[in-house]
Amino acid sequence: MDTQAIRAQMPVLVAGHVPRNVRTFKFNIFDGKPKVSTWGFHIDPKPFEGKVIVDTGDAIVVKIGRAEFAVLDRALLTEVPVEGAKVQVQPYARRRFDGLRADTPEERTEYAADGTPFTMQTHILGSAPAKLPLTQPRCPELQELINQLEQLPAPDGFRHITHLLVDAGAREFSVVDPLPDEIIKTPPAISFTVATEKFQGQVTLLYDRADDLYVIELKCDGELIERVDQVFFDSLGETLEQLIDDGSWRYIQVQCLSAPKTIRH
Repeated sequence: MDTQAIRAQMPVLVAGHVPRNVRTFKFNIFDGKPKVSTWGFHIDPKPFEGKVIVDTGDAIVVKIGRAEFAVLDRALLTEVPVEGAKVQVQPYARRRFDGLRADTPEERTEYAADGTPFTMQTHILGSAPAKLPLTQPRCPELQELINQLEQLPAPDGFRHITHLLVDAGAREFSVVDPLPDEIIKTPPAISFTVATEKFQGQVTLLYDRADDLYVIELKCDGELIERVDQVFFDSLGETLEQLIDDGSWRYIQVQCLSAPKTIRH
């Protein structure tokens, strides 16, 4: 989708859908690229509903307010609705391993001076963590691997590596957590299963103490399918993307609430 062209066309495309007493209108373009707030933080769009008013062949324009519109890249839609359809739209949003949005405020219980418990919610602007569903290991090298997966960016620059794992359907996590004197004989490791168009099976990240590097193994039904040696910590995201990320997370989820027949991709 040519975003510059669509921006230029928008006044004509929405001309018949803006009230006569309104001189300006707003629109957002959803083309698979991350949204950035006025503060410079990456943000995750909220789902919205609206009515399809235009199909340009490259873009779908949805009226979502009195003078507010959304432009959707047609190639990224899970369903292509016809003009006049009422739709619910969910652009990509980073998620946690429990299925909640990654920007969901953290809850914790505090206690007043008289011992009465109360719940507090905290949210750090720009923060959308996806913590691995693992207990704190005793092995320092395993602790560092967990920290790197949670903090290092994925190649797209929007997600962290753990968001990449969530989008790949990572589950059934297990660890090998050796004592310091067993670290060579029993390498620290994190294993989990994924299910994408690229790969379905078990992924294992091992720490190679001899080279101070990582090894990534892919197994299916216990059989080794692929092994990548000498992976530097700053290449973890790129290597995992090449091995298991099929890119389907970029799709814009569209559900027709009331419409004629739709074209399903």
